[in-house]
Amino acid sequence: MTPRITFIAAACLLAGSAAFAQVPPPPPGGPVPPGPTPIAAPEAGLATVSGRAQQWLLNPNGEADGLLLSDGTQVAFAPHLSAAAMQMLKAGDAVQVSGWRAPGVPVIRAQTITANGRSLTDQPPVPGMAPPPPGASGALSAMTAGGRIERLLYTDRGDIRGVMLEDRTIVRFPPHIGVAYGAQLQPGAPLHARGWGTRSAQGAALEATSLGRSA
Repeated sequence: MTPRITFIAAACLLAGSAAFAQVPPPPPGGPVPPGPTPIAAPEAGLATVSGRAQQWLLNPNGEADGLLLSDGTQVAFAPHLSAAAMQMLKAGDAVQVSGWRAPGVPVIRAQTITANGRSLTDQPPVPGMAPPPPGASGALSAMTAGGRIERLLYTDRGDIRGVMLEDRTIVRFPPHIGVAYGAQLQPGAPLHARGWGTRSAQGAALEATSLGRSA
């Protein structure tokens, strides 16, 4: 079950409480089930971007479901493309992405990724065919992460869905948390998170069950 985040009373915020979102963490029952693939915003149009791959954007299961380019553009794609994408390119490689992008949103939803003379296309499912199985992920581990926020992570609709800390750890949370606590979730602000996730050679990512300015 995907961990959820609940809120403490607004009075605690006014009183300067270090914690601004918390819930007792549930026991990990295995990988976080992938949610529905985000649908591009209605006003999104076809777009193509080029740049240098800087870092994989990982989900708490350890799968890549995005890519950060050196100019700050965030590329989003379905996690079932994770293994193929990681085999095709690495940090520092030149990459071209074609897909859909909403005006003013720093995220492109990838349809085709091209790098090193190879292309990877996210094909729509054949009617009646079962969806692809989730990637092989190990059990989630209890994790903590802390530091200053380096950048915000967005959905392709422009909602804040997580942050990247200065040590490149990725902290994920539902978009409504970004709406409710946007004033605290700003680049340069301190953040401490507890939750469930994975660490690997590709990086660390967790789904937060509590967030605060300090431990």
